[in-house]
Amino acid sequence: MSNRIITIEREYASGGREVGQKVAEALGIPFYNREILEMASERCGVSVDYLASAEEAAPKSFLYTLMLSSNPTRSIEDNLPLSDKVYIVETNIIRELAEKEDCVIVGRCASYILRDLDRMFSTFIYADTEARVKRAVEVYGIEPRRAEAMLRKSDKRRETFYSINTGGNWYDKSNYDLCLNSNSLGIDLCADIIVQSVKRTL
Repeated sequence: MSNRIITIEREYASGGREVGQKVAEALGIPFYNREILEMASERCGVSVDYLASAEEAAPKSFLYTLMLSSNPTRSIEDNLPLSDKVYIVETNIIRELAEKEDCVIVGRCASYILRDLDRMFSTFIYADTEARVKRAVEVYGIEPRRAEAMLRKSDKRRETFYSINTGGNWYDKSNYDLCLNSNSLGIDLCADIIVQSVKRTL
């Protein structure tokens, strides 16, 4: 029997990470977010900060990669943009984690990577701009005058990362089993809804 995997994609400052942590605690299973980046850092032999800077950067086009890979003196992996290399390594890590045990995985296209699993439950957490700005300032320590711009920048990076690596639309609700407004529902209720949904469906 396959493991139960809960994946969470989230808008910046929507509280998706906190929701995921509460889900993992309620179900008594491991939680993975930045830990995946740390694992990838070890495998790539570069610092976490350096890898994070490339993680959601838009890679070169596929045609550009094909053109470079025609050079016989270099391997295809050598020709790949760093963001592509990061995605490949993280994909392998995510699959390994899913094979190992039940877990909650936040971000990094996990819902797409694990889409063929029978026992995977995918969620998208969002909230209105005003609530996210407030959270960015009060919880993440972002300067009030920079908060809204940070929201737009972070969401765009995540949207681009998802689109480039999956060919899909990050915001398309059909990509997820459940979409929740954390501002309307609250962090705790969002977590409770996911937990109950997982127990009933998986």
